[in-house]
Amino acid sequence: MARNTERRTLLSDAAVRVLSHQGSRGLTYRAIDAEAGVPTGTASNYFGSRDAIIAAILTRISERLQPDPDAVQPAADAPGIETLAAYLRDILHRLTADRDAALALFELRLDATRRPSVAEALSMWRREGLMADVDFTETAGLPADRADIVLFHYALDGLLLDQLTVPIDDDADPDAAATTLARRILGH
Repeated sequence: MARNTERRTLLSDAAVRVLSHQGSRGLTYRAIDAEAGVPTGTASNYFGSRDAIIAAILTRISERLQPDPDAVQPAADAPGIETLAAYLRDILHRLTADRDAALALFELRLDATRRPSVAEALSMWRREGLMADVDFTETAGLPADRADIVLFHYALDGLLLDQLTVPIDDDADPDAAATTLARRILGH
């Protein structure tokens, strides 16, 4: 079977959905094939191992969660706490808009506690994401350093998990929470 980018993307998206809906134990070649609507055996032709599936999932999630350049540009044009708060809200919106990707990431984090290969792949992916956020923040002249960005990651992970699962406060406004986080972490 010819390997093509569209088919790989279809299978990768199916793997994200399977992981999000069924968890790590449900992430099988057969489940990916069924979710993608392709003949049995197709996923195994594209991904030779479970590690290859995990790598494809992480790559696809990265692609799906890329910020819109039009949303990022204003941050570079008007650095300040409110602009950083807007950037945090944009991150939160992207993650909640792609619920499957966000839940798949949480599933991978849980799986990483049991599988060293998943831990290694996910750790590298997350560190690269952190460094990209730090680089963006510095380049844009936003008022945060690496330690602040790490705190934002911790806080947004918790806020996102809360929004996607069982909210502690049904009336909470995630945008207001992200804005408050920016102000408080940066001391304003």
